[in-house]
Amino acid sequence: MTIATKPVGTTDLRVTHLSLGGSSFGNMGQVVDAAQVAAVIEHAWAAGIRYFDTAPHYGRGLSEQRIGKILRQKSRDDYVLSSKVGRVLFAGPPMEEADGFLQPLPNAVRYDYSGDGILESFEGSCDRLGTSRIDIVFAHDIGAYTHGAEQNLHHMDDFLGSGVKALRDLKQAGRIGAFGLGVNEVQVCIDVMKQVPLDVILLAGRLTLLDREAEADLLGLCAQQQTSLVLGGILNSGILATGPVPSASFDYAPAPEHILQRVDLLQKQAESVGMTLVQAALQFAARHPAACSVLLGTGKLRSLKRNLEIIDAPLSPEALAFVTS
Repeated sequence: MTIATKPVGTTDLRVTHLSLGGSSFGNMGQVVDAAQVAAVIEHAWAAGIRYFDTAPHYGRGLSEQRIGKILRQKSRDDYVLSSKVGRVLFAGPPMEEADGFLQPLPNAVRYDYSGDGILESFEGSCDRLGTSRIDIVFAHDIGAYTHGAEQNLHHMDDFLGSGVKALRDLKQAGRIGAFGLGVNEVQVCIDVMKQVPLDVILLAGRLTLLDREAEADLLGLCAQQQTSLVLGGILNSGILATGPVPSASFDYAPAPEHILQRVDLLQKQAESVGMTLVQAALQFAARHPAACSVLLGTGKLRSLKRNLEIIDAPLSPEALAFVTS
């Protein structure tokens, strides 16, 4: 398949419209062995994907370590790499599980969005990835969604006070090409953008077939400020793949009844135009005009192959109208 590239904000960076997310490579919810990781990354590369995203959060550095090992075999100028700051890793005890990731690296973690914390997090990521630069850096999970309103005030003070300056300095030095937020909520994006221009936002789960919260206010603000959007969590942590089954997960928790009912309706609507629910969800994200890139996050080769085939498939006029309405 041919994967187009799109610009990142007003920077010189361009990313492939489809990208590979690395949360599964940190053993999120299930163990993925190194051979599986290599197979998924190599298949993504063969398909034309040249943008790869990861984070210290994913397996306490395991995802970064694994992605770095594979990508070091490629020419550094042939791909775009993003990771995240806000969590600082340091040596800790071995664990069987941490934050939903199984068999993570033996690292402890602290939140730190200050300039010093961001620089420490950035250098740690560079070490694990085996690179001196990271093309895009996202401030990860800042916001009340993760920290609660009171604690987040402290983090926002750190970020807006010295954290943004550290990111600007890294950009000026050529260590990063763009920066922004990597979050699961819309409001924090709007709050930050009122004070700081951002190159790009990685928004997880808030611009999907199921949840279109970002369309109300954020998309217009992004267009006005020329801030790009990378879409993550396009299956809303699973429910748009499984459908409204009793065990369905929405936002990393059991789906509440009103979400199950909404997904049931979406599934019926998709079937009425000859699509499965997952086909509609993937096509919705891939065809959304606001997305500069769409993250496909999987540690399974068969899932990546399926998703790429779905996105590459032609649509009937009725199906196209459904996923673009």
